[in-house]
Amino acid sequence: MRASPTLPALLGQRLWFPDPRLADSEGLVAIGGDFSPARLLLAYRSGIFPWTDNPITWWSPDPRAIFDFDRVHVPRSLRRVLRKQRFTLTRDRAFRQVMEGCAEPAPGREESWVTPAFIHAYTVLHRMGYAHSVEVWEGNDLVGGVYGVAIGGFFAGESMFHRRTDASKVALVHLLEHLRQQGYALFDTQMLTPVTRLLGAVEISREEYLRRLALAIEKPCHFAAASP
Repeated sequence: MRASPTLPALLGQRLWFPDPRLADSEGLVAIGGDFSPARLLLAYRSGIFPWTDNPITWWSPDPRAIFDFDRVHVPRSLRRVLRKQRFTLTRDRAFRQVMEGCAEPAPGREESWVTPAFIHAYTVLHRMGYAHSVEVWEGNDLVGGVYGVAIGGFFAGESMFHRRTDASKVALVHLLEHLRQQGYALFDTQMLTPVTRLLGAVEISREEYLRRLALAIEKPCHFAAASP
């Protein structure tokens, strides 16, 4: 009988990941490797994402948090903000600046996992057409945004930020509606946060997530990066 591999796996230069179903109790799958576009895309296609860069760690938690597009909940107070049209929204106009905003210290968060290594790697994915952002502007000032990775009909939301009250929520609501209109099948938010829970994110098992992921990445979808 063949022994199961010891996890977390230690990655070298070879491009591979172990089965995410073998992750440890915290969801850690592997350590090491690199942030090359090929490895990042393989990770997302496999239901795995990176979380740190020193060392590089790869995760697949169970349960997994997602948005169902037909179950998004916009609270009444946020609907009022949207109706006022205080902000201007764009897509893919300032991807790197959105990542830099996500890397800024915030109340209750002195450090961010969005390090320079992440910013460089995902900016490369953006140039390749796999990573996208929504920007929120107040006049000429970037005051909020969200970014993530898109493969087929799958979108992995990575991080968001705000410099004005509700700006990140406005960005996320716009992104959810845009992806729904474009026919996306799966929005991964990795783990629940107070904001994503407020907007209707739910948890599903890793097994169900992997099933949905396999279908979503085969669906032809276009992010349509042009500004609204």
